[in-house]
Amino acid sequence: MLEKCTICPHKCGIDRTKYLGRCKSGDKIKIALYSVHNFEEPCISGNNGSGTIFFSNCNMNCVYCQNYEISQQGKGREITIEDLANIMLEEQEKRVENINLVTPTSFAIQIVEAIKQAKLKGLNIPIVYNTNGYESVETLKLLEGYIDIYLPDLKYYYNKLGKEYSNIDNYFEVATSAIKEMYRQVGIPQLNENGIMKKGLMIRHLILPNNMENSKKVLKWIKENIDNNVYISVMAQYFPTYKAKNISSLNRKLTKNEYEEIENYLYDLDLENGYIQELGEHEEEYVPKWDI
Repeated sequence: MLEKCTICPHKCGIDRTKYLGRCKSGDKIKIALYSVHNFEEPCISGNNGSGTIFFSNCNMNCVYCQNYEISQQGKGREITIEDLANIMLEEQEKRVENINLVTPTSFAIQIVEAIKQAKLKGLNIPIVYNTNGYESVETLKLLEGYIDIYLPDLKYYYNKLGKEYSNIDNYFEVATSAIKEMYRQVGIPQLNENGIMKKGLMIRHLILPNNMENSKKVLKWIKENIDNNVYISVMAQYFPTYKAKNISSLNRKLTKNEYEEIENYLYDLDLENGYIQELGEHEEEYVPKWDI
């Protein structure tokens, strides 16, 4: 499949055994960090943390990416499928709540093989697919049965924002189709006796400054098109970084008024489940230090 790659919606068709694709990935898995992460949503991190694996490279080019050093600049190190399987098992030994695959899209096929190997060696905790949402339905179908929890972003309702901020032409149509497929596979969240998600879909949305209507449209789409019991995580952690520092519409954090506008709208929609992140002051501190 990697010899004529159509893993993600770009379908660039390049031979990744010889060249780098649109996502800057070849056929080798590349990661920047694996660690116990305690700053995901409560039903993901729990008390023991999430066994997070950060993959390098990305099929989007978000100008405000907080992880730009690995997603856009490609920092990281190459590992084998067997290495990835062993990392999953090593994380499990730390008694984490789950294995959390961050920006996994480019390596989806290799990840399936790693999960197969890890399960044969005793991996038995949930697998989280933590994605920007720009996913191919065909690839997601290959993941069915291997992924327990889908954690996609739904960034944009307006495709002009997707083009301007992430260099993607058709984000909304692609991401919403992908989310519907994720929902078909895993359904609404199922929690264990400790309130930790063991299966299901949770949709994330990052509020961007000066783009309140975009956030409202995204939330309304979820309300009208996905089960009302699905979890939504509305994030207020935006801060200007990477190229966004020099873009006038993005070069500041959210205001209190913007935050309250989306908070009030969220409650007006009467969505059943989820989280809204508090408006903080030191979001930069939560960006991982990359283990390069």
